[in-house]
Amino acid sequence: VSIMFYKIEINQQLSAPERWYLALLGFAEHFRTSSPPKIRLCVHCLQAVFQFKPPQRIEARTHLQLGSVLYHHTKNSELARSHLEKAWFISQQVPQFEDVKFEAASILSELFCQQNLVDSAKPLLRKAIQISQQTPYWHCRLLFQLAQLHTLEKDLVSACDLLGVGAEYARVVGSEYTRALFLLSKGMLLLMERKLGEVHPLLTLCGTIVENWQGNPIQKESLRVFFLVLQVTHYLDAGQVKSVKPCLKQLQQCIQTISTLHDDEILPSNPADLFHWLPKEHMCVLVYLVTVMHSMQAGYLEKAQKYTDKALMQLEKLKMLDCSPILSTFQVILLEHIIMCRLVTGHKATALQEISQVCQLCQQSPRLFTNHAAQLHTLLGLYCISVNCMDNAEAQFTTALRLTTHQELWTYIVTNLASVYIREGNRHQELYSLLERINPDHNFPVSSHCLRAAAFYIRGLLSFFQGRYNEAKRFLRETLKMSNAEDLNRLTACSLVLLGHIFYVLGNHRESNNMVVPAMQLASKIPDMSVQLWSSALLKDVNKALGNTMDAHEAAQMHQNFSQQLLQDHIAACSLPEHNLISWTDGPPPVQIQAQNGPTTSLASLL
Repeated sequence: VSIMFYKIEINQQLSAPERWYLALLGFAEHFRTSSPPKIRLCVHCLQAVFQFKPPQRIEARTHLQLGSVLYHHTKNSELARSHLEKAWFISQQVPQFEDVKFEAASILSELFCQQNLVDSAKPLLRKAIQISQQTPYWHCRLLFQLAQLHTLEKDLVSACDLLGVGAEYARVVGSEYTRALFLLSKGMLLLMERKLGEVHPLLTLCGTIVENWQGNPIQKESLRVFFLVLQVTHYLDAGQVKSVKPCLKQLQQCIQTISTLHDDEILPSNPADLFHWLPKEHMCVLVYLVTVMHSMQAGYLEKAQKYTDKALMQLEKLKMLDCSPILSTFQVILLEHIIMCRLVTGHKATALQEISQVCQLCQQSPRLFTNHAAQLHTLLGLYCISVNCMDNAEAQFTTALRLTTHQELWTYIVTNLASVYIREGNRHQELYSLLERINPDHNFPVSSHCLRAAAFYIRGLLSFFQGRYNEAKRFLRETLKMSNAEDLNRLTACSLVLLGHIFYVLGNHRESNNMVVPAMQLASKIPDMSVQLWSSALLKDVNKALGNTMDAHEAAQMHQNFSQQLLQDHIAACSLPEHNLISWTDGPPPVQIQAQNGPTTSLASLL
């Protein structure tokens, strides 16, 4: 906050002998905005104000300015806290001094949270909320702040209650815009809690409010983006990749509209409307992000790569000017998705380097690591599978399960751990215990269409390895039915090639060919290197059995090419020092990763 922001107001209140205050304030602001900022001199100028025994208004405001400068520009948090506490105490004794009073409370509570003194921040915010009801802007802002604090503590019930209070208050003071912000924020938390019965009517109400609200075009479009992001992520959480397309298209059109609008300098007439959900640039990155999430689930991996590149480029530009924590969160989620793409497309070495990049980002932020540790170990588990390190994969997935409380992620991890046990072939007790918990026919733990389809595939894979081919076909046909319904291309390709393998084993070569050819086409479109490798090997054998010598030779050549590409990438990945991350299963990410002598794993299982 600019120290000179209040200059006009103060100038009107000061008598001539107090002009010294403006002079000191001017010097302080000059030093604060110098390049580079001269914070020590700025602080000296502000501290000099107290030598003149100023009146309470100036004293309180100067304590606020000192506290704010020290909090934002130095590591002297104790001195910042002392000044902010004095500003909060003195300002409560001065009538009609809301801006200083509530800003002091807001910054002081932020500082308490930074010092892990959440129990000091909560009562401070509650008191500020209680006495701010006649000041709509600050009342709404403080409600948002306390709701965010509860959210960070995973107390989503209290956060939702506060957002509900805020929505009703905004309605009473005639701010439909801020009412929508409160309701959409509550909808976001209800989605996180999986309270879908409450989400649907709330989103319906939000849609009506957003469409009916007539105000600043950018604010209106930003509400629509918020609303559509919630709808899209709701569909994607449910694994409904095809059903989400109309909403995603609306969202992409909406962000294009926002990018053509100019920021309106006219402030809203209602002080309760003085909020923005996200800056335009952040919204743009967020839309790229949900597009990447959709492309990844649908199996359009080249499209996912294209939008990831765009989003990361935008993020790098933004991070030069903006240190907002949400940008690092966006970056980590983008990297998590592109890492999965790399593992599918046969770029394990690049995926491993990007996993290391996520580790580095998490080292810089304990909160980021807390929120993404389970995902990080899951990614390492997927990498371990890709390089045939099954013991390490099991350790990584077990660690991830211990760290997550998110039901969808838990189900995803269990599904992949089950595939590890199937490949190992000697973990029957553990495998059956897992499969019982993700039974797609009975009490499946989540509502995700995609994860349930994957659970049918895992059952089909196990039945195939056990030689129970009719049972395997039943499970795989169920997977195909579900994956075709929602355009889940990777599951479709995997199911087709496994069905083709079953028909080949049963001697039905014509039917096997009918399965493997479309599997190969789909795998090439994705592109999925492992399915291409598997399909080409099967096509070679099928065509040989059918007497198609030329086709068999062509398939053999394709198989050889895929094998070479995978082998080279396998060796490159295992030779990287980052490969040692597969042994990390406890505590924060290792700071330094030691190099090793070379690959210690075999590609035989892939060939």
